[in-house]
Amino acid sequence: MTRLHDPNYRGFASDNYASAHPAVLDALVEANGGHQIAYGEDVYTARLQEVMRGHFGPTAEAWPVFNGTGANVTALTSVLPRWGAVIATSTAHIHTDENAAPERVSGLKLLTVDTPDGKLTPELIASEAWGWGDEHRAQPLAVSITQTTELGTLYTPDEVRAIADYAHERGMVLHMDGARISNAAAALGTGFGEFTSEVGVDILSFGGTKNGLVFGEAIVVLSAAASDGLVYLRKLNMQLASKMRFVSAQLIALLEGDLWLRSASHANAMAARLRSALEDAALPGLEFTQATQANAVFATLPPGAADRLREKFRFYDWDPARGEVRWMTAWDTAEADIDAFVAAVTAELRA
Repeated sequence: MTRLHDPNYRGFASDNYASAHPAVLDALVEANGGHQIAYGEDVYTARLQEVMRGHFGPTAEAWPVFNGTGANVTALTSVLPRWGAVIATSTAHIHTDENAAPERVSGLKLLTVDTPDGKLTPELIASEAWGWGDEHRAQPLAVSITQTTELGTLYTPDEVRAIADYAHERGMVLHMDGARISNAAAALGTGFGEFTSEVGVDILSFGGTKNGLVFGEAIVVLSAAASDGLVYLRKLNMQLASKMRFVSAQLIALLEGDLWLRSASHANAMAARLRSALEDAALPGLEFTQATQANAVFATLPPGAADRLREKFRFYDWDPARGEVRWMTAWDTAEADIDAFVAAVTAELRA
């Protein structure tokens, strides 16, 4: 096959745009050859259980899936009855970017809460945590939080514990969408367990694609409160890979050593470099809208500036009405990429 793209081009639209890490590609090659039992009865998926338990504790159980939407929908479906509802932020990926998959695939009701920074608190959850026993209201039986959030912010372990305690006291299960969980751990300077299994998260969607995998995520069951129905639901939700060894091998490559940490730390450092350089430039018309705590930078630009910048660097509008944009960095973002983008923003806003 002839290469069809420029391998030196990098933008700031999403860490999903990034290439696969060479170590992950090597893992796919190592897992290839010969026959292994299909649908998860392979040696790589067995090894993945050991690796995940090293991070999340001896009772953790990993269920590899194809993608993040599948992980979120399947995980939430497994912990809820048909009449259950999920409390989440209004910016949550399950609400804004999964094409109503929770509702259409699993019939879940989402009870959304507006937040200034993408984070739930017990007080915010309380605004929708009511109506138990009322046959006219979907029953709030799960809370879903995202780490890092869709606005690039972080939950501390204490904040997660407070949410877990509030939810559990009211009979609710706590789910975490960990699409960028490695970036969160790197930013917090902790392992994964400190803000998941050790503080009350019941079930987790573990993200790998945004941190160097070709494809693949995992649902990780962390507590007895999570359902054992995953053995049926993964197939029902079209997330059961026949050649699962190739999903599991990638996750092993990411998690068996410190590749997850090195890659996420680099992405975070590149976002910090971008934020710092733009702050130092003191550019007219540029204002930051969220704290830069991991690998996302949110800012507002003057009218028309974003479209002109996108002629060279791809990135997304976040809130077009107010001129808010999102700039994401990835494991393969280079310092030169940051410097070139800063120069472009500087030239645009000082023109």
